[in-house]
Amino acid sequence: MTGRVATAEAEIHAPRSKVWRALTDPEQIQKYMLKPGSRITWKGEYEGKTYEDKGEVLEVVQDRRLKVTHFSPLSGKEDAPENYHTLVYELKENDGKTHVSLSQDNNPSDEAAEHSRANWEKMLSALKEVVEGQP
Repeated sequence: MTGRVATAEAEIHAPRSKVWRALTDPEQIQKYMLKPGSRITWKGEYEGKTYEDKGEVLEVVQDRRLKVTHFSPLSGKEDAPENYHTLVYELKENDGKTHVSLSQDNNPSDEAAEHSRANWEKMLSALKEVVEGQP
């Protein structure tokens, strides 16, 4: 990863395999977000603004690691390779719980990295609710 890196983490009370399913199963992804080369689109509303972010899956290591690119037009930047982030999800299981780490590179400033970290922590909190609420 390059540039300023923002990392968000969450402890999810579920086995790593269940968290992995939530990260990679299309039905689960729709509830909150694959194979290399797959295109990804995230749609929704953020702070009252409709957005459609996009990216591509770079790496999949079953139950352990997911690496994707990410671009958000809300950044105000041109849709160009240098304006994409790399997101890396890493899952580690211990005693029936899964530790999820999400890192985002290419943040233009410390403030932007902190803003991204806070946003990803919100997403991880939503992921936790989805996974822990499943049977």
